[in-house]
Amino acid sequence: MAEYGAEVLWQRDEQDFLGNRYSRRHVLRFDGGAEVAGSSSPHVVPLPMSDASAVDPEEAFVASLSSCHMLWFLSIAARRRFCVDRYFDAAVGVMGQNADGRVAMTVVTLRPDVQFSGERLPTREQIEQMHHQAHDACYIANSVRSEVRCEPVFDRSDA
Repeated sequence: MAEYGAEVLWQRDEQDFLGNRYSRRHVLRFDGGAEVAGSSSPHVVPLPMSDASAVDPEEAFVASLSSCHMLWFLSIAARRRFCVDRYFDAAVGVMGQNADGRVAMTVVTLRPDVQFSGERLPTREQIEQMHHQAHDACYIANSVRSEVRCEPVFDRSDA
């Protein structure tokens, strides 16, 4: 069994914590050394207590689902000998009330736009199958109660 960790650091400094006038900006640290500015969403905590330029938990949640799906998709495509040149996903998550009446990320929609090259190009059906397999294999999607949708982009002639 593997364990994965992240560090989250917030410090008050001289801010008015008890008056609820403190910044929600913090640091997210990952095992490879990457540090990312984090904050609450300005949709949840108004500016200036939030930092719109930082990653909020809702965005990180959507990004983790998108990233996991992409990594599985790339692995499956490589095994099937399809050459992927570019993978872009403009994923979106929607907050709402879940079945228990709690605020939750109720739907995450992945919209992967994948470009292939080479003599062997996948059909639309093969691309859909690879996305289905990637979704089934994604550890993150298998770990959440939210509905996770995958809506591949097919607006190009190569699909």
